[in-house]
Amino acid sequence: MIVDVDRYGEFRLPEEFFEPYKKRPVHWGFGALSWITYKRTYSRQGEEWWQTCKRVIEGMVSVQKVHCLEQGLPWSEEKALHLAKQAYERMWLFKWTPPGRGLWIMGTRFMYERGGAALNNCGFISTKDIAKDFSDPFVWMFRMSMLGVGVGFDTRGEGSRNIRKPKVSRDTHAIGDSREGWGEALKRLLCAYVGETSLPSSWDYSKIRPRGTRLQSFGGFASGPDPLKEMLQSLSALFTAYEGKKVDSTLIVDTMNMIGRCVVAGGIRRSAQIAFGNMTDHEFMDLKTDGQKVEEYRWVSNNSIFAEKGMDYSEASRRTAVNGEPGYVWLENMRAYGRMQDPPNWKDSQALGSNPCVEQTLWDRELCCLVETYPANHEKLADYRETLRVAYLYAKTVTIVPTEDTSTNAVMLRNRRIGCSMTGIVQAIAKIGYRRFFNWCDESYSYVQQLDGEYSDWLCIPRSLKITSVKPSGTVSILAGATPGVHWEHSPYYIRRLRLTKDNPLVNICRRAGYPVEPDRYADNTMVVAFPIHIPNLTRGKHEVPLREKVDLAAQMQRFWSDNQVSCTAEFDPEKEKEEIPRILEAYEDRIKAIVFLPSAGHGYEQSPYEQITEPQYRELVSKIRPISGEVRHEREQEAIFCEGGLCNYNPAP
Repeated sequence: MIVDVDRYGEFRLPEEFFEPYKKRPVHWGFGALSWITYKRTYSRQGEEWWQTCKRVIEGMVSVQKVHCLEQGLPWSEEKALHLAKQAYERMWLFKWTPPGRGLWIMGTRFMYERGGAALNNCGFISTKDIAKDFSDPFVWMFRMSMLGVGVGFDTRGEGSRNIRKPKVSRDTHAIGDSREGWGEALKRLLCAYVGETSLPSSWDYSKIRPRGTRLQSFGGFASGPDPLKEMLQSLSALFTAYEGKKVDSTLIVDTMNMIGRCVVAGGIRRSAQIAFGNMTDHEFMDLKTDGQKVEEYRWVSNNSIFAEKGMDYSEASRRTAVNGEPGYVWLENMRAYGRMQDPPNWKDSQALGSNPCVEQTLWDRELCCLVETYPANHEKLADYRETLRVAYLYAKTVTIVPTEDTSTNAVMLRNRRIGCSMTGIVQAIAKIGYRRFFNWCDESYSYVQQLDGEYSDWLCIPRSLKITSVKPSGTVSILAGATPGVHWEHSPYYIRRLRLTKDNPLVNICRRAGYPVEPDRYADNTMVVAFPIHIPNLTRGKHEVPLREKVDLAAQMQRFWSDNQVSCTAEFDPEKEKEEIPRILEAYEDRIKAIVFLPSAGHGYEQSPYEQITEPQYRELVSKIRPISGEVRHEREQEAIFCEGGLCNYNPAP
């Protein structure tokens, strides 16, 4: 057991503490949509919000307790109780929340027994060493994705291996009913195509549990063998076409994307990917122009280039203006700087990439944990600082839970990287005031640096290499009613689409309530539910905000708050603003670390998360909607933005 609660005991809040919370109504930020999102993504086997908060807070403090007792460090149950009560109340009120990974897995037996990988939002793996071990980065991607970790990867390994016609042995490969078993099957197939092993005469899937079987430890339901079958068949066809050729960036990206599609089709947890390529690799930049392959599997990753200050952006931005790709990451800025207003420190000189939403600088095989705070849900800076204390401590606590991967541990235990994020930033500026808000950011950054010194000393672990970021917020922001990250509200009236696995009971609940439901055109075993949204008194939707203003807000957050990165997908009018993209890149290349642009129309994705509609269309849709099973009343005027997160907004994964 990695967190030995059997020996040292779990921390528990007194049962009487929860009685008031069982009776208090939860102030879901966006009404029924928030509740559906919570039930779809974060509620374990019928949990209610008070129980999720209980599991998360008790799990966090249990990790601290076991760490201190194992290491012979001071431990006070009285102080722990005080901290836990504060953390619980503030989480209940949506002043802070763990990331989605934490809402799902923190405090579970799975986490105590299997370690911290599933607690982390995202990671990065490099293909630079595939000449030594060809399958390793692909298997690492597979294993982490099956735990719900979003993973970035690069194409540095292109040209370093030759693909061969594989030998076929007489044995049958029986695939184990576990992540490890699936990973071993993938490893064998990949190694066979570089001459390191042989293919089996057949694959035996009989040990894999049928689709719909409940997963007792991790939670959720088994996907059955079909997604794995399809992945192995697709990869075999892909590599057969490469026999006698060198590995190129296309093969690397397609392999990773097919792995991601398998995880998404399994429907256990959502997966996300980002691919980083060379700025001179035109083939890489054109991967999303093949519509058939995009529809089949290339939709899985966002694709970005490693940009360099002073480069000619015209060629890349011409492509960006069409479908939003490539995105841009300035690796030198990521390595050299924390906040962009501070002097270069080169703390991240070994960084090689980032996570799918690019809010975290990452080394090879590094994972990271983020945590969400909501400054707009606070009246005073002193109150927000108290929220930052518990939010910071949650993220720092995750860094003391090792994973099952020793190479990943070697990086994470050294760097202790975390990401204390803000979301609802546009709302906070509207409430607090522009200059006052950035003063909050500046003072709060100094405060979390102080906290890191205090709590690192208490836990006797290294200080975190970097501490702050702005994540796109994903579906967590929906629970609190926050605009996602640095992004603006969509428009006064629009459709927000939510993806659910086909056999999720919520699908029929939504259908009975009158919400439009249809099959996902990108992912098997997935349904898309459309929600009509109205935001009252909206002065400016994101389509009314100039492109340069969107980028500038990201730059301000990079200057005053984030020492990692700011995740920003800047939507632009393809008719009026596409010519501005290269000029903006030139102007902001020394003020930001990453950016993605997306045309507000013509991006090529069907069933996109947002679709602007008129007031009459909204009224017609709403007239057909009834309360959802009576559990959450349909509040027409309270349902607002429903975001799956900036950079990942147009990745149609469930």
